[in-house]
Amino acid sequence: MPIRQNIRSGIFADGGSNLRWRIAILVSAAIAISYLDRQTLPVAVQAISKDIPLTNGQFSALQSAFLFAYALMYAGGGKLVDLLGTHRGFTVIMLFWSLACASHGLATGFGMLAASRFLLGMGEGGGFPAATRAVAEWFPTTERATAMGVINAGTAIGAVVAPPLIATVLGYTNWRWIFVLTGAIGLLWVAWWRFSYSPPPSTPGETVAGQTTVDTISHPTPGTTSPLPWIRLFRIRETWGLVIAKFLSDAAWFFYLFWLPKYLYDARGFDIKAVGTFAWMPSAAAGVGCLLGGGFSSYLVRRQCSLGVARKLALGLSAAVMPFVILVPHVPVSWAIGLFCLAYFGQQSWSTLVMVLPADLFPQNVVGSVAGLVGFGGAMGGILFGEIVGYLLDHGFGYSAVFRIAGTLHIAAFLIILIAVPVLLPLHVEPKLNYQGVA
Repeated sequence: MPIRQNIRSGIFADGGSNLRWRIAILVSAAIAISYLDRQTLPVAVQAISKDIPLTNGQFSALQSAFLFAYALMYAGGGKLVDLLGTHRGFTVIMLFWSLACASHGLATGFGMLAASRFLLGMGEGGGFPAATRAVAEWFPTTERATAMGVINAGTAIGAVVAPPLIATVLGYTNWRWIFVLTGAIGLLWVAWWRFSYSPPPSTPGETVAGQTTVDTISHPTPGTTSPLPWIRLFRIRETWGLVIAKFLSDAAWFFYLFWLPKYLYDARGFDIKAVGTFAWMPSAAAGVGCLLGGGFSSYLVRRQCSLGVARKLALGLSAAVMPFVILVPHVPVSWAIGLFCLAYFGQQSWSTLVMVLPADLFPQNVVGSVAGLVGFGGAMGGILFGEIVGYLLDHGFGYSAVFRIAGTLHIAAFLIILIAVPVLLPLHVEPKLNYQGVA
């Protein structure tokens, strides 16, 4: 089916290439909203604690409630998007998580906060699988890492906006309105998505806005017309490698994401205004990492480097900067913020590349499912490490022990990828698993 001819206000009327990048920006906006929504609780925790007192263990439990649901729906959301398609699937996902975010404002105790956090995780779990599927649908191999970088930069935008926005809202009203506002922003995006997005053409030889053929965008794999069961995907070594690598690296990432404001409150004596002033800086560095990591890998591909070298070199450089975070508790606060910036930069460069690997390795009809399983592994890593962090802090071990663990996880994840994906080539996954992969 061709792209809608009227394209409603002409937003996509300027050719296939511009159309693809407009879609990337549209999806990036959704990811930005997801990170704004998930940052509301960590940034506003000091204000919330005045009404609902929270220990370190309870704060960790709230993040675990989010991440447990996020993990389940990252896998389930990927399957949902494969079944419903990117357009309808993303609509359902965003509606659900926006309403779940707004429900935090009704909480009167820890239990209600945990329930809202769980529902938010259920909704947001489908966001990145939908984004990965959109990249697989619309972008050729030479552009995928750059496109994923643009989309992943949305994480930084949402996290950059959160601290100053929340500080400003708290200056005029109470913390409950923060969740109402962020939920409403998500509902506005749904209207934008429904109004603007169309799937790529599916008829061979058809063109996107008169320029780019479907074959250069979608790369369909013959013989794979329906999604495979998860059990078959788990028999593929590359699936396990990506899941375990994401488990390790996201354990560190969710610690940085959820605990940075609390670290600044507890260990550095910041108040909400100081957090609003400084806590956005690491997230801005994360956005640069998204763009440079994906852009560097795409540059190497265009320079005729093999896909494996292009991806793995960028991944290795990203992982190499992560151990510097071990120094955070031992340096002045200005240096600590700088080290957080470096860690956020490296992590999001890494994340951009890891999340494009399913599109590089697997047929389009299972990309959403594989991306969902990879994200499931990442969220489970966040749960486990988050519980460890809460235990260590409540039992007097301090942040130094936590940062020592976090600083090593990306290096271990990179080694796992080198072992599980020794040569990066597309897998030909057949319905009965007679596939020709990389041995």
